[in-house]
This record gives sequence, C-alpha cells and structure tokens, in this order.
Amino acid sequence: MDPNAPTTLDGLPLARRCPLDPPEELTREREQRALTPMTYPDGHQGWLATGNAAARAVLADPRFSVRADLQHSPIPMEVPKEVRTKPQPGMFTRLDDPEHARYRRQLTGAFTVRRIRTMEPMIERIAEELLDAMERDHTGEDAVDLVAEYALPLPSLVICELLGVPHGERGGFNEDSRRLLSLDTPIEERMKSFGAVAALLARLVSEKRAEPGDDLLSDLITAGDLTDEELVNIGTVLLIAGHETTANQIGLGVYALLQNPEQLHRFQGDESLANSAVEEMLRYLSIIHIGPVRTATEDVEVAGQLVRAGQSVTISVPVANRDPERFEDPERLDIGRSATGHLAFGHGVHQCLGQQLARSELRIAFTSLFRRFPGLRLAVPTDAVPMRSDMAIYGVHALPVSWDR
Repeated sequence: MDPNAPTTLDGLPLARRCPLDPPEELTREREQRALTPMTYPDGHQGWLATGNAAARAVLADPRFSVRADLQHSPIPMEVPKEVRTKPQPGMFTRLDDPEHARYRRQLTGAFTVRRIRTMEPMIERIAEELLDAMERDHTGEDAVDLVAEYALPLPSLVICELLGVPHGERGGFNEDSRRLLSLDTPIEERMKSFGAVAALLARLVSEKRAEPGDDLLSDLITAGDLTDEELVNIGTVLLIAGHETTANQIGLGVYALLQNPEQLHRFQGDESLANSAVEEMLRYLSIIHIGPVRTATEDVEVAGQLVRAGQSVTISVPVANRDPERFEDPERLDIGRSATGHLAFGHGVHQCLGQQLARSELRIAFTSLFRRFPGLRLAVPTDAVPMRSDMAIYGVHALPVSWDR
C-alpha cells in the first residue's frame, strides 16, 4: 500500500443516522474515491470498495478469492478456527473455482427461471395462508409483528419445502439461524447453533438416501456423486441463505414503503410495477451491509489503486448501490426506475444462486400483503422500530403494524 495514502478508515462504520440510508461516513468516502484504505480490526491493512464500478471489478475478477481462510473480517468478530484454516467441502459460497463451479453446476437446475415459476403457486399458497392467519387471529386494531407473522415464516417455509425439512423441525431451525447471524452471539453459542442445523441436515440426508422424496436434497442424492458431508454443508448454506436474507428484505421493504407513501400508492395502484419495485428495493435497501469480502491472490490494480496479494477488500454494497455514477438520483426510492446493475445479489461467478427464487418470493410477498391489507400502517412511531444493526443481515427485528378492517 502506498505509504503516502493515509488509512482513513479504522474498521467498517455501521452507525446510521437514517435507518434506510448507508452510514454517512461511507458515503463521504465514496465521494472522495472508489477504493479506500482500511485497517481491519485484526490490524490487517486492506481496502474498502464503495464505488459501483470498483465493487463490480473486484467481484468479477478471479484473482480475488472468496476463501474464508484468506479473509479478514471488517468488523470485530471471533471466527472459529475450523473456518479460518480449512475450507469445508460443500460450502460452495466459500470456495473458488474449480471446486465452486463443480457444486454450482449441480445446483443450477433447481434455481432456473422456469423451475422457479413452477414453485410460484406454492409460494402464493404459503403467503395467503399466513395472511389468513393474521386476519383471523387479529382485529387489525392491535399491533401485529409483521416479521414474526409473515416476513420470516414465508421464505423459511419455502426453503424448507424446497429441501424437504419436516414441519416439526422448522421452528428450531429458525432460532438457530437467528443466533448464527447475530453479531453479538458468543462463539460457543454460534457453533452450537451451527451444529444443530448440521445435525438436522445430516438426519435428513440419511433419511432421503434410504427413501428419496420430491425435494432438492433427494435430487442431489440421486445424482450420486456427493458425500454426506458435502450434502450437509450445501443444505446448511441453502437453509440459512435461503430464508434469512429474503425475510429481512420483506420486513425492511414494507418499512420503506410505509415511509414513502407516494411510492406505496404507486405500487398499490399498478401491480405491473411489482418487478421493478422489487429490484429498486433491493438496490435502495441493500441488506448485505457487511461485505462481501474478497482477498487478492496476486497484485491487482483496482480503480487506480494497487491491491497487493494477500490484501482483503470489503465491498460496501449499500454505498455502491447508491453510486450516482451508476444510478440517477440514487438517494431517492423510485419503484418505476430500472435498477439494473445493483449488487444486492453480488456479481460475477458467485452471484447469488437463489436470486430468481428471492425475486419471486419478494414480488408475491409484497403484492399479496398490500392486496389483502391496503390500509396497512405502522403501529408504533417510526423511530421505535428496532433495526438490525447488530446482525450480519440488515433489516428490522420487528415491525409492529395494524390495518383498517
């Protein structure tokens, strides 16, 4: 790193003045330069990418590795020794090609646009059943936590259906996933929750080897070339990533629409805007607020700066998705805009495998909710909504709402 270029960031700032906007300090950094030197909590001298083009360049370049054992965390976090030293078979989101490509090829067929369309009636059924329960169990005048009643169970039930998780196992899985993704969870509890999820998957793999069903795990088993350890780790990645991100995007998206009534009115008046509304909320809200992180395996020039081999680069997705060089008037939520180029699902070969499923879930979640409850409103003051600043995935811990009968 150029000794004349001072390190202006000491770790990744997370404090927000407005809950819907990125940290102001990061926005100021992007205005100065697309790639900023940053001292990581462990003392590592690396970088922070805040410009959209710089972020895309890092994410698309195979000279940057996703391997966890090569990375440095941009926030204080105790990482298990196993994660730091040994890439786990099947944890494809933490493997480089060609290992990553081998796993991804076997999973791609389950997440094609055509396959996801066949799942949409199931997603719609789950959404309507959850809304039926809300309407049946509440008058609309009392406060209802939309996260607990709708945003969290919808994608959780979908991914559990996809993987064939029995109904009786789903509640414990949700709680273990929450502990895994909390930044405040002690390392011992985090590993305990990880072990519980892995034990559930191991049991499912054993059962489905003996008696395959109509689900993704059974399909992977039938293909015949994955070990039990690989199947358990693949299932763990899909279970956690497949529900936690979408659940928080639903909760935060509803919160954002309720804070932008003119955009909500547009959405309710024209459901043909649903697809562009989803893309815009993915861009505008950017719930992946800590990373992703990539580490250079050789010297690489990015945005005019030399990133040396071994240096980690953290991508600030919320700030890159508000880059005025990529998006016109980026600080404004506009559900009619084309948000093409946002990084909510990443970029390059590691772009989110389940992005089409997430898009369908979000579109159905928003349209079903506001169709059923057009008078939905916050049941508490705006600043009383608890935000997930303490979690690996941003969003709202709870969203108390009410509605007109």
